[in-house]
Amino acid sequence: MMGGIDFIAIFMTGLLAGGLTCMAVQGGLLAATIAQQEQKRLEEGLKKKGNAMPILLFLDSKILVYTALGLLLGWFGSFFTLSLQVQIVLYIAVGIFMIGTALNILDVHPVFRYFLIQPPHFLTRFIRKQSKKNDLLTPVFLGALTVFIPCGTTQAMMALAIASGNPLYGALIMFIFTLGTSPVFFTLGYLATRLTGALHTRFMKIAAFAIILLALFNINNALTLSGTGYTLGSILKTTYCVFSFCDGRVLASVGKPVAEATIEVTDAGYYPRELWVKAGEKITLTLDNPSARGCAQAFTIPSLGVQKIVRTGMKQTVTFEAPAEKEDLAFMCTMGMYEGVMHVI
Repeated sequence: MMGGIDFIAIFMTGLLAGGLTCMAVQGGLLAATIAQQEQKRLEEGLKKKGNAMPILLFLDSKILVYTALGLLLGWFGSFFTLSLQVQIVLYIAVGIFMIGTALNILDVHPVFRYFLIQPPHFLTRFIRKQSKKNDLLTPVFLGALTVFIPCGTTQAMMALAIASGNPLYGALIMFIFTLGTSPVFFTLGYLATRLTGALHTRFMKIAAFAIILLALFNINNALTLSGTGYTLGSILKTTYCVFSFCDGRVLASVGKPVAEATIEVTDAGYYPRELWVKAGEKITLTLDNPSARGCAQAFTIPSLGVQKIVRTGMKQTVTFEAPAEKEDLAFMCTMGMYEGVMHVI
C-alpha cells in the first residue's frame, strides 16, 4: 500500500472483475484485431499459426495509453471525465466500426473493406522495406482506441486516479489495473489464433458474429444511456407482445413515495431496484457501496445527466429535483448492465 492506495486490491479488481466486464465492451476490438490479422494471414498464404504478437501489441498499447491517462487524471483532476453524451457517441461509433469489420470478414460487400484499418501508404512502404510486419500497427491503434470506451470498472479506477491527486499514483493505478485485466484478454485471444484449417474457417465466421453481438451490446449501451427507453430489450418486448398476449394492465400497488433513500451498490446491481418519489420534490439518494468492484460502481441517471463513481467501501450522495410531471426515471451503471427505476408520481 502506498499513499493510502492498495495496489494489490487494484490488481485483483482488474484480474477478477475488470477482465470480464471490460471484455464485454472492449472484446470486440480485440476480436477485430485477431480477425483482421488472421484474414490477412490467409490472403498472403502464410502457414504460421498461434501468433501472439498482435495480441501482445494490442495489450501493450492499451496498458501504455491507460497509464498515460492515469498520469493525466492524477494531474488534472476531473478535467478528462467523459460526459454521458460523449460516451453515447463513442459507444455508437465503436459499434458501427465493429459491425463493419465483421461484415468485411464475412465478405458481404466490398465496401466493408474500408473498415480494415491500414497504415498510411508511405508508412507501409517504409516498414515493408524494413520487415514483413507491416500490419502490426493495426493492433496498436485498436488497443489505444479502448481508452475511449472504458467499462464501468475502469471508470471506477479512473475516479480513483483522479482522487489520488498525484500523477505518479494515477499512472500506477491505471497501469496496475489494466495489467490485471490483461490475462483474460490474452488467454481468449491467443486460443483463437491456434485454430487452423476447417476449424479456423469456422472460427472466422463465429468471430464475425461474435463481433456483431458485441457491437450490438455497445449500441444498446448507448441507447440505454440516452434515456429514450428505446433499447434492444424494449424493442424485443414490443415485438413479442405483437405476436403474444402481454398483460398491459398497470399494477395497482404503488410504493410509498420517499424524499430520501439509500441505494446499495452490489456486484449484482442496485438494491432496491424500484423507488417512488413525488413530482417536483427535492430527492436525496445515498449510494452505499460496501464491497462491489464491478460496473455498478459507475452510477448514472441519464435523463438528469447525473453521474457518480462509488468506489468500494465508499458512499456518495446524489441530490436532484424530481420532474414536475409523472414519469419513470431510469438509473443504471454506465455500461447499461444493471438498471433500476424511480417512479415519479
